[in-house]
Amino acid sequence: MSNPNSTTSESLLAAAPEQPYRTAFHFQPPQNWMNDPNGPMCYNGVYHFFYQHNPFGPLFNKRMHWAHSVSPDLINWTHLDSAFTPTDPFDINGCWSGSATILPGNKLVMLYTGIDSENRQVQNLAVPKDLSDPYLKEWVKHAGNPVIDLPEEINPDDFRDPTTTWLAEDGKWRL
Repeated sequence: MSNPNSTTSESLLAAAPEQPYRTAFHFQPPQNWMNDPNGPMCYNGVYHFFYQHNPFGPLFNKRMHWAHSVSPDLINWTHLDSAFTPTDPFDINGCWSGSATILPGNKLVMLYTGIDSENRQVQNLAVPKDLSDPYLKEWVKHAGNPVIDLPEEINPDDFRDPTTTWLAEDGKWRL
């Protein structure tokens, strides 16, 4: 799994003498803040790990990105460009936690919390641009986002971290 624009765990291990406190088998981003693993999955034999990431510094920043790394074995990781970045009115102030769902027909969808232009937490969808790309490097945000707007009775700071569950016997997904 080589990608000339990514940082592999091998290159990080090569730098280990200069970084004596960096872990070797516990996932870490190449640099800066990370939190909240999101949408981990194995898709077509490739492990995908998404997480909140501040690409600009070592501290929490509200304008989080969804970072993306892939692995053939859950040990050696290739760090890719961010899957989602805060660029649209429905997530302009941050792309926060969410989940991945593999739908019938092997189709993928991500449900994630966006912090909108009014600093409200809303729920959004994104799908891979090209399902034939084994690394799923490019993602497209749904044109109808937000798909779930903030209900009036909910605090705008407490409507986050959506998780989908298995397809139930009634043919419906749960959130």
